[in-house]
Amino acid sequence: MISHLYSRFCLTMPAPEGSTGLLVAFSGGLDSTLLLVLAAQYAREHSLPLRALHVHHGLSPHADEWVAHCEAVCQQLAVELLVERVTLIRGNGESLEAQARTVRYQRLTARMREGEWLLTAHHQDDQLETLLLALKRGAGLRGLAGILPSQPFAGGLLLRPLLDMSRAELAEVAASLPFGWVEDESNQDVSYDRNFLRQTLIPQLKARWPAMAQTAARSMALCAEQEALLDELAESDWQLAGEGEGEALHIGPLHALSPTRRNNLLRYWIRRQGGEMPSREQLARLWQEVALARGDANPQLNWGRQSCRRFQERLYLVSPDLQPCHQVLPVTVGEPLTLPDGLGELVVRMAEHGEDLLRSPRADEPLSVRFQVAPGIPLKPVGRSGSRRMKKLLQEYGVPSWQRGRIPILYYGEQVAAVVGLFVCDGFMAQSAGLVCHWQGSGAAPVLPEQDLS
Repeated sequence: MISHLYSRFCLTMPAPEGSTGLLVAFSGGLDSTLLLVLAAQYAREHSLPLRALHVHHGLSPHADEWVAHCEAVCQQLAVELLVERVTLIRGNGESLEAQARTVRYQRLTARMREGEWLLTAHHQDDQLETLLLALKRGAGLRGLAGILPSQPFAGGLLLRPLLDMSRAELAEVAASLPFGWVEDESNQDVSYDRNFLRQTLIPQLKARWPAMAQTAARSMALCAEQEALLDELAESDWQLAGEGEGEALHIGPLHALSPTRRNNLLRYWIRRQGGEMPSREQLARLWQEVALARGDANPQLNWGRQSCRRFQERLYLVSPDLQPCHQVLPVTVGEPLTLPDGLGELVVRMAEHGEDLLRSPRADEPLSVRFQVAPGIPLKPVGRSGSRRMKKLLQEYGVPSWQRGRIPILYYGEQVAAVVGLFVCDGFMAQSAGLVCHWQGSGAAPVLPEQDLS
């Protein structure tokens, strides 16, 4: 019985030569216990390291007992067990179910090794539950495609090798094994949507249509194929309208697309940046209120944890609550400086050659990073014919309004030496060896449109 299931398990796995090891998400329940048994045999046959990770959520009074059970099973299978203890927050607006899933994948991501494969125990009945939940939300093709059997994840792969197997098949095989499993009492609580489907609705559907899970899986596979085609089309459109690593989207080429194709590209652009997908109504507002706003407007549309802004006929996806920074941070040459508010990291170091080298500071010129220039103070970038105020310079350099006050400015004493990523001020350029500034991370210097600033 287990041998037949193992043969099906192996058929779903990629070539083992592509893996540096296996990591099983191990709750101790029936499904993940059987998965761990199959993975242990696979790892032995292919000489792969195998680890299991159990997340202790602390929600059940039996949580410590589950850890002990997982330790016993892993000891019998000679598998290394990692235990992560987490704390969930009640009443923060997010369901405990969603929190638990989020934190579980965070801990799995943190533990993943380069090239490792993460295995989870999702099965065919989970697919049916996912489809019904997607219909409840009014999801599009991506949601209706359900759980993917394989996808890139944290430097390796996320695999679900039980996805074409029913819960009944797994239960029959698991009952023949000597390990046993834990039962989470919260699975009986039908106030959770997934449990309501599992305990109440799906049994009725299967009683009426026994092959419901299999036919639903076929429909979801077709949705996945259609979604892949839409991604190919969006990638082609992106080549004409996209800029950089997914940061900006040119509005001009979007006018030539049909509304359906344009929305497909907008969703693709948002997804490239890890954004939260807007509703159809929000997507229509994005086009009408942001992309098509009058030329002198500074439009903005917020949804979820992001905001769509427009600047110089480009769309940007940014945080909705960006504020100017006012800190003064001392700089030590050669030591990385972590900037506030997720703006990344700045390093000032010595260099023998390169562009925009700064002269070495004098003893009475302590280095610091700030984000503001006092009103009325003129700056003269190297190579420019005259001085201008900071606000005017940022406009000329094409810096979007929401990034102003968030670009690090290197000070020598009380004098502005350089606006990092944009220009060095007159009088601070090195003739030979000097200092160079590197700004890295999520706040790195904006991608500027090509223009003549001489």
